[in-house]
Amino acid sequence: MWLRKYIKLKLMLKLTVVVASLGILVVLRHTTSWRTTHMFSYSWLEITDDDVNMDAVCNCSAILLRDQEEIEKVKILAIRRDFQKTIQVPDEYYVNATQDCRSIMRKYLQYPLSKEEEEFPLALLNGGVQNFERLLRAIYAPQNIYCVHVDKKSKPSYQSAVRAIVSCFPNVFIVSRPVDVVYASWSRVQADINCMADLYNSSTKWKYFLNVCGQDFPLKTNWEMVQLLRYLKGENSMESEKMPEGKKWRVTKVHEVINGTIQGTGRIKEPPPFDLPILSGNAYIVVSRGYIRSVLEDKRVQVLIEWAKDTYSPDEFLWATIQRMPGVPGSRRPHAKFDMTDLNAIARLVKWAGHEGVDNSRDAVYPRCEGRHVRGICVYGVGDLWWVLEHRHLFANKFDTEIDPFAIYCLEKYLRRKALTRKHRK
Repeated sequence: MWLRKYIKLKLMLKLTVVVASLGILVVLRHTTSWRTTHMFSYSWLEITDDDVNMDAVCNCSAILLRDQEEIEKVKILAIRRDFQKTIQVPDEYYVNATQDCRSIMRKYLQYPLSKEEEEFPLALLNGGVQNFERLLRAIYAPQNIYCVHVDKKSKPSYQSAVRAIVSCFPNVFIVSRPVDVVYASWSRVQADINCMADLYNSSTKWKYFLNVCGQDFPLKTNWEMVQLLRYLKGENSMESEKMPEGKKWRVTKVHEVINGTIQGTGRIKEPPPFDLPILSGNAYIVVSRGYIRSVLEDKRVQVLIEWAKDTYSPDEFLWATIQRMPGVPGSRRPHAKFDMTDLNAIARLVKWAGHEGVDNSRDAVYPRCEGRHVRGICVYGVGDLWWVLEHRHLFANKFDTEIDPFAIYCLEKYLRRKALTRKHRK
């Protein structure tokens, strides 16, 4: 109900744009073979009512109000090959665009929108070039600090594009020790830890750490995130609950990376150190500065880390287990009564295929996916936006411009307008 009222209010207001990022077309300094043909194709990346291409075919206000006719129309458009070709941006575009950083920085907020946000800086880790740039733009605030991990085996054009974008911002940097990430192996955790160390040792005294990936997108403005994090009063928020029987093999059998993939060896692992209960969780977390200090310095945590290095998908239990260790800042007691599911934590909203159903189904945790399933997870479509915005989570996963570019476009536009209209009302 609040969303419907908010959208109607926004339709009645005439916004006065005070941020130079809106309505400015990116101009490349160097001419390339694709510069002329793609210039107007990329104009919809700007968040503005002047967009011709996207706004001409997509009514975001109607979509957010669950207008089924509009939703079905853009669903059909999103799967057309000719349309997809116009919105996919080559890596080289970003390398050229950032020759003059002003051309790309115009799309970003250049100053804190409130004193509260300025006094509550956040640290964000990003892994995962088009999705990356859209995500960075959506979560960027000059008072925050951002660590970017680029997989060592990423193609050279991707690495060059990310480095070009990062070079334009004084508070965004590439991790000092990138790793070659292998799915479900320890390297996934090591990438996070390396960024945690760089962020912790930076000059910015941030309050909370949030890690995100290229297929995440925020559901809250920076101001709303700050309010929710202040409400935590130093506590952490993440999934941390009893390990399901079907996952226990991950921590009871030894695993190794062989020829670029993680494989089981059949050997039994030694029990966890200190008789710690190993909890099930998620790779994505919202934690205090004190929690990060424990990850980097607490000797008990260091022993647990060493033990976890030959397990399967340690990112899905390590943070959750540390969260229940006595003495870790912001942690919870290890008793089952303090378990927290991913739906109750504010870190990440994920729609799992196994828990979907029709709106009124007894067994359904959430309504059916309006996008497409990839490995059992819903990649959101425009029809999911009303649902994700009803939740208090900071981010949702997954979004993909190749599956539904309108979902990201409308969500980004909604959040930018929400941030700016709050600024104007002050």
